[in-house]
Amino acid sequence: MTTTATRPGRSDDDALPDGAALPVADPATTRRAALRLVRLDGRAFALMLTLNALAAGAGLAGPWLLGRIVDTVRTGGGVRAVDRLALVILVCGLAQLLLARYARYVGHRFGERTVARVREQYVDRALALPAAVVERAGTGDLTARGTSDVTSVARTLRDAVPEVCVAAAQALFLLGAVLVLDPRLGLCGLLVFSGVFAVRWYLRRAREAYLAEGAATSALAELLAATATGARTVEALCLQERRTAASERAVERCRRTRTRTLFLRSVLLPAVDVAYVLPVVGVLLVGGALHGRGGISLGVVIAAALYLRQLADPLATVLFWAEQLQSSGAAFARVEGLGQAPRPRAAAPATLLPRPSPAPSPATPADDRIDVTAVHYAYGAADGSRSPAAHRDVLHGVDLTVRPGERLALVGPSGAGKSTLGRLLAGIDAPRLGAVTVGGVPVAALDPAALRRQIVLVTQEHHVFLGTLRDNLQIAAPDAGDATLSAALAAVGADWAAELPAGLDSELGAGGHRPDGSQSQQLALARVVLADPHTVILDEATALLDPRTARHTERALAAVLKGRTVIAIAHRLHTAHDADRVAVMEEGRLTELGTHDALVAANGAYAALWRSWHS
Repeated sequence: MTTTATRPGRSDDDALPDGAALPVADPATTRRAALRLVRLDGRAFALMLTLNALAAGAGLAGPWLLGRIVDTVRTGGGVRAVDRLALVILVCGLAQLLLARYARYVGHRFGERTVARVREQYVDRALALPAAVVERAGTGDLTARGTSDVTSVARTLRDAVPEVCVAAAQALFLLGAVLVLDPRLGLCGLLVFSGVFAVRWYLRRAREAYLAEGAATSALAELLAATATGARTVEALCLQERRTAASERAVERCRRTRTRTLFLRSVLLPAVDVAYVLPVVGVLLVGGALHGRGGISLGVVIAAALYLRQLADPLATVLFWAEQLQSSGAAFARVEGLGQAPRPRAAAPATLLPRPSPAPSPATPADDRIDVTAVHYAYGAADGSRSPAAHRDVLHGVDLTVRPGERLALVGPSGAGKSTLGRLLAGIDAPRLGAVTVGGVPVAALDPAALRRQIVLVTQEHHVFLGTLRDNLQIAAPDAGDATLSAALAAVGADWAAELPAGLDSELGAGGHRPDGSQSQQLALARVVLADPHTVILDEATALLDPRTARHTERALAAVLKGRTVIAIAHRLHTAHDADRVAVMEEGRLTELGTHDALVAANGAYAALWRSWHS
């Protein structure tokens, strides 16, 4: 079960992302990643190829022996000779069946192990993405890559790779057998390569077409997820027609991209079907003419024709999977592209290669002091966005020092830049100009794991994971015992947890207890207590609680977080009243800073806010 909110600054018209928010790996990077996967299980891959070659070799005996039977009968050979040849055909056929079956078994095991690595790598990379990157990319693109794209790669590794290996080995052996029988007939077999022109035409266009299809699918998933999550908001604001129109545009984009890939297949398949027939026709015509002149036996012609007729099956298999290989190649490029997403400089992307020797660790903060120095920030500027908003600062030269153990309240009207400053303090975004440091080290440059031990941001957007109450809490402290978990719940006033039938083992979400907004918020605050950071940023963290419960929770948190740095972004000014200092934001600038009493006495912007709220 999740509790989500739409991202700010997006309208229906721009609800169709172009799929470029998360990068896509280039062909060279994709090939290197595929080879890396093969090398990690090289022994199984080599065994699969060997078994496929042996199976293809055993399959060559049938047509050649059948040709020998024809020649034996024409020359007056006895039944015993024919029976011996037929028995050999049976034995070779059985050997081919057993070898092919074991080759597929080895291939499927190789595919399952490899796709397990791909899934694990994807999860590692997704969890390592900075929150800002995930927000800009959208859940639709990330979800589509982790579901349909990974599934496409899995199907290819599990099914396509073994099938294509078998088919390729059979095709090569069959062509080689025809050349050995008679080089002249072998030349006729080369007519099968007349379909290469259609294949080349297809391959030049397929990758981009399938990438466009994947991007359109991601955009549609993003739009549908946002619409379903915000269904009540859509209904309340009468946005049904706009969302329907946006959905129709997304569906139309999907239709166009899928029609494009369908057109490519409609050209490729008939052209290759013709290429299957030409070699057999050529062998029958040329072989018939040579046999009529006595230059070749009828058995050789029949054997060659059977070989080339059998060639259609492996080529059809290769062709069948060619479309899947192109589709999964584009999918793998999208999955592998996740490793190229921007991340903090100290964090290295997840890799399937053996880990190198540890690099020198980044600078460690000298203390818990947070300094904001001449900070300017514009949304989208760090991404090179060409949107006009990317060049318009929302923070202007902010200077602020937060002392260790201080309780600081950030207040101001909506849109003043409070939440933006909170994101910079938490390391989610980096300033365009200026610096935000903790203990002298830039916050955004800290490794994500180290950063979350230093600073935790809690907003009014919370996520409840499927699983038990214990699972949801131990995300923040995996080794915490029952007493510690219960104490964290009690600290945030989550009395409802004690009333659950199975206590900490109660299931949350579908089929179990469904936490409402306030309970989800209390779970998030309990995780903060368990994470035990030195700095906590509360961005309207009690907004979903009723005033009485919010006041009780804030007082409980104040006791639990005593001695830690607390930066509270709030509209309820009793939070500012209890703080050590109050910082007032207006139009992206820090206009006032001081204690509650001093700012009220100054009769400035904060005093006006206090009088308005208090009355």
